[in-house]
Amino acid sequence: MIMKHRYETPELKILRSLHIRMKLDAKNHHYYLNLEKGYKGEQQFDKWLEPHLKNKIILHDILLEHNNTIFQIDSLLITSNTIYLFEIKNYEGDFYIEGGRWFSLSNTEIKDPLLQIRRTESIFRRLLEELTFTFPIETYLIFVNPEFQLYQTPLNLPLVFSTQLHRFSQKLEKYSSSLLTDTHIKLAKQLLSLHLTESPYTRLPHYQFDTLKKGIYCPLCLSFYSSFPNKKTLKCNKCGSSENYHNALLRNIEEFIFLFPKRKVTTNIIHEWCSIIKSKKTIRKILSQNYKQIGHSSSSHYVRL
Repeated sequence: MIMKHRYETPELKILRSLHIRMKLDAKNHHYYLNLEKGYKGEQQFDKWLEPHLKNKIILHDILLEHNNTIFQIDSLLITSNTIYLFEIKNYEGDFYIEGGRWFSLSNTEIKDPLLQIRRTESIFRRLLEELTFTFPIETYLIFVNPEFQLYQTPLNLPLVFSTQLHRFSQKLEKYSSSLLTDTHIKLAKQLLSLHLTESPYTRLPHYQFDTLKKGIYCPLCLSFYSSFPNKKTLKCNKCGSSENYHNALLRNIEEFIFLFPKRKVTTNIIHEWCSIIKSKKTIRKILSQNYKQIGHSSSSHYVRL
């Protein structure tokens, strides 16, 4: 049972838009690519885990706080006997461990991912005690990318590589025959109620409307549409795909609202934002059909219904 699904974070969605509409500096560009890669790895893990959820509860991307310390769990699995905390990594390439430290083969030291999951487990254990639940906890670092290799790995580390996922699933399957109780459901609901909807660690570069590239981009290849061959369709000259202009315009309006939540949505501002759609009448019609109009004539703006 999935009690909390995984979605793209607002941070990732904004950075993706900025990546398309402006030139990110090297630091923010690298950070954005890591977020994208991490999210794809998490999706891969979710797809693998889904067939093994019988008589289990999963909470994805849960952000919790205990004693003024905020911590995040990629996936929290509640079985009849054990709570599993999963940290998912989409690392790629060759690495090794030496003296308890992690290095790439080019001898560049990287942050030890085990420190994060040990800290998470410790804080979560104290939270669980405060909530008066007494379940065993097991924490695993999951490497989903088959192109990842870790050399000189001590045998006692809680690591699961992509080649070991099938065998690891057998460990989880042994709990499928045991039914969950009201206590398990109560715990899941309590954790869900404690989930923080906004992360204090969001990192976004400064951006403003005037400096972002205007237009509507193709959702498949992320190139900007340059042709509007008829009144109903936008066509991508790069990948050849086409999109109904109504859907494309709505998608672009929602992107504007997401990027600039404090700015008023007006016909003029959306006309400028979309660029390729020249008719203000068309934009006004779609706004009035899908949003609530506030005010009249030149002072009017639109809000979500």
